[in-house]
Amino acid sequence: MGLPWIRRVLAVFGAAFCTVAVARLPPEVLAALERARVPPEALSVVVQEAGSSRTRLAWQAEQAQNPASLTKLWTTYAALDLLGPGWTWSTPVWLHGSVADGVLRGDLVIKGQGDPKLVPERLWLLLRRVQALGVREIQGDIVLDRSAFGVPEQAPGDFDGEPLRPYNVRADALLLAYRSVILSFTPDAARGLALVGVEPTLAGVAAPASVPLSGGPCADWRGDLRADFGDAQRVRLGGSFPLACGEKQWPLAYADPRRYDERLLTGLWRELGGRLAGTVRDGPAPATAPSFTLVSPPLAEVVREINKFSNNVMAQQLFLTLGLVRGAGGTPEASREVLRRWLAERLGARAAEGAVLDNGSGLSRETRLSAQQLARLLQSAWASPVMPELLASLPVSGTDGTLLRSRAPAGRAHLKTGSLRDVAGVAGFVLSASGRRYVLVAVVNHANAGAARPALDALVQWAITEPLASGAPLDSQN
Repeated sequence: MGLPWIRRVLAVFGAAFCTVAVARLPPEVLAALERARVPPEALSVVVQEAGSSRTRLAWQAEQAQNPASLTKLWTTYAALDLLGPGWTWSTPVWLHGSVADGVLRGDLVIKGQGDPKLVPERLWLLLRRVQALGVREIQGDIVLDRSAFGVPEQAPGDFDGEPLRPYNVRADALLLAYRSVILSFTPDAARGLALVGVEPTLAGVAAPASVPLSGGPCADWRGDLRADFGDAQRVRLGGSFPLACGEKQWPLAYADPRRYDERLLTGLWRELGGRLAGTVRDGPAPATAPSFTLVSPPLAEVVREINKFSNNVMAQQLFLTLGLVRGAGGTPEASREVLRRWLAERLGARAAEGAVLDNGSGLSRETRLSAQQLARLLQSAWASPVMPELLASLPVSGTDGTLLRSRAPAGRAHLKTGSLRDVAGVAGFVLSASGRRYVLVAVVNHANAGAARPALDALVQWAITEPLASGAPLDSQN
């Protein structure tokens, strides 16, 4: 009778000891939080051996947090799992009319189906294929069918009051060149000026060919330019560009998004020597078979771009595509349902409780996930056939993407980063000095979250450089 009782007591105290052991933040992390004036209660952490339930560190792991761009792990893993790494988007094109002597007597019709990579280079190829079919002049219109997605109307600056930030561009079934432009500045010291370039070419939009060079450090070079984007047809630069900056690029969402497609396609068509008698307008695609189809890069390549550079617009395109292809349609509601159902299947219905998804990118104040849910998601991915593609999509410490300037040893960490005004986080995999691979999730929700980045760096460094004693058992927490 006594032995089972003793075992039960030891089991209770042993479990309590394990819980304490895994719920103590490393001192270097605590010190960094204190310097940032962020309380430990604002941080959630899980560090767990990949492929195992054995936990090295768990701190407020069940607390629901806004994960910011860590949400992209949910969207991209689900997409790889549901669609497959080789899946592609198709954009059908019709020459809707007769072609004779280089003239299309009718309309050129393009139907969007969510392709997130309709960048200028690929649009140029699309129009070159039109010309290869014998068209030099379009007597009708260029008709754009964007009916595949149903996205609520919103102003570009609704999220944070920054309408010219490219991440605020609205998702669209036919999203051309992210409705953005890139201003480039190339110093020419001999002439005392910086050459200004605008890509892509937008018909009817002008910008100065150059701005004066200035001395001094390269600090707030955008402010030094004294740019005025109030007129969507003319970029005004009233200042100067610091020579010390070297070459720089300034991505911007176009100030008049409703006219962007018209200006872009008209400009590209003219550059190719084409003529357009009509206009660029929205309209339905024909019910007949298309003249040809433009096929996107494979999903695995798109996912790499989404995660490496935390591309919000591409993530939202992928999110809506999941509703279109695997749900009830290309709407936010249908896409949320697809992803909620998938998460419950991967984690279990109980473990998925409390997860809240908004738009699939993390550019949201409503999304909620716990560090434990993210860790379980990554553990599921580690055991998945699409693990290599997801792992390869994550930024690599000191090497590329949003971890290019990471202080972690180069190549030791594959981590998605997340940032909002009150959020900072990392989640992914780290390789420790002992050779163990760990799932690591850390999220801060606090007004000073941006200042807590050194605490996240310290945690990653701790996971990499503080191996467990040889043969020592890892604590377990389910």
